[in-house]
Amino acid sequence: MSDLLSVFLHLLLLFKLVAPVTFHHHHYDDLVRTLYKVHNQCPHITRIYSIGRSVKGRHLYVLEFSDYPGTHELLEPEVKYVGNMHGDEVLGRELLLQMSEFLCEEFRNWNPRIMQLIHSTRIHILPSMNPDGYEMAAAQGLNTSGYLIGRNNANGVDLNRNFPDLNTYFYYNEKYGGPNHHLPLPDNWKNQLVLLPQVEPETRAVIRWMHSINFVLSANLHGGAVVANYPYDKSLRHRLRSSHGTTTTPTPDDKLFQKLAKVYSYAHGWMHQGWNCGDYFPDGITNGASWYSLSKGMQDFNYLHTNCFDITLELSCNKFPHQEELEREWLGNREALIQFLEQVHQGIKGMVLDDNNNNLTGAVISVSGINHDVTSGEHGDYFRLLLPGTYSVTATAPGFDPKTVTAIVGPAEPTLVNFHLQRSTTQVNPGRRTPNGRQGGKMKMQPQIPKKKDSAMRQPHRGPA
Repeated sequence: MSDLLSVFLHLLLLFKLVAPVTFHHHHYDDLVRTLYKVHNQCPHITRIYSIGRSVKGRHLYVLEFSDYPGTHELLEPEVKYVGNMHGDEVLGRELLLQMSEFLCEEFRNWNPRIMQLIHSTRIHILPSMNPDGYEMAAAQGLNTSGYLIGRNNANGVDLNRNFPDLNTYFYYNEKYGGPNHHLPLPDNWKNQLVLLPQVEPETRAVIRWMHSINFVLSANLHGGAVVANYPYDKSLRHRLRSSHGTTTTPTPDDKLFQKLAKVYSYAHGWMHQGWNCGDYFPDGITNGASWYSLSKGMQDFNYLHTNCFDITLELSCNKFPHQEELEREWLGNREALIQFLEQVHQGIKGMVLDDNNNNLTGAVISVSGINHDVTSGEHGDYFRLLLPGTYSVTATAPGFDPKTVTAIVGPAEPTLVNFHLQRSTTQVNPGRRTPNGRQGGKMKMQPQIPKKKDSAMRQPHRGPA
């Protein structure tokens, strides 16, 4: 009898693991169970990790998809989705859980598009940046309008107004000269990431996450409108939200950001139509500052402090849609979510090496005519999103002669552009400007990591589990 009971319990567990997803809202415990269910279904291509805890101690869990979970593979870009930054804006949270199940299921079904995406991309999904706010919003009931209490975290702070304001520094540098990328944290922030309470724990966790992974592309999912919003969010003349006095404030990569926003908008079921929620946005996209100026937001911080190109996706008029609406919303967003991930594979990428084939970390990659640089990552690889065209690209590093090449970017796969830098006979002292105007400093070097994995040590998972 005990053997029969054991078999029954095993079959019951198996049924739970393979049961189809139902469309419903997920409280924190349900969210965690869903993430682990996906991981149990696809253990060879997923990993669950926590980037920190909320004010009330809830883990900020991330689900990673990769053929080598937990490992950065050379020349494989990293991309992230962040949902539920505002606790009362819940559709993004549900869409990211649904997408996680979709990616796993389609990989198991040998869907070639999804298999290619997971083999060529490291995807990080944070369904809820503000789990405390969600629980407060959900407790009010679905018939309550506004959800103003749940918007903020448990300390009453709007997380999308809690990042360092780097726009002011960039606007100053643009006018008077100075770095155009990787702007450092202000002096009054550096200790706050460790000790001081002014930075919310959720914000601190996300900033550390950005520091730990060289993200290339990102989107954060919101609600209350239907539009793809791209930087800058803060205008040169910052004002409170109003219908008057807004000013379009483009980044140096404005055309690229418009294209990224349009990819999502036109793949979405209805965003591209423009008329939604009583607003009209041509093509379903908007420059953030031209809509309303927002200071200390996560979107601008990504662009100015890291290598990551981030946009904000406003996905529903109703911030907390009824459960009956979730399936329609999923069907309207599914293709757009996948297409946006695929946009990380455009532009140029490559290795930056010294004359002894050692990887160079922190080398600056500059594109002539675009006043925004990126840097090589910890392992010497870099990624620069670009539209199709011909570009003059320069790699610089302290102590090395700069090198400039011409790169032709097509509409499909990224162009591989490697740099081998020769040591300069005239050393650049730390703090001095290099010939192209970039700041000199110490450069990390490490032995080159081979492009191919050692098949005797680890075999990539090339098919469904």
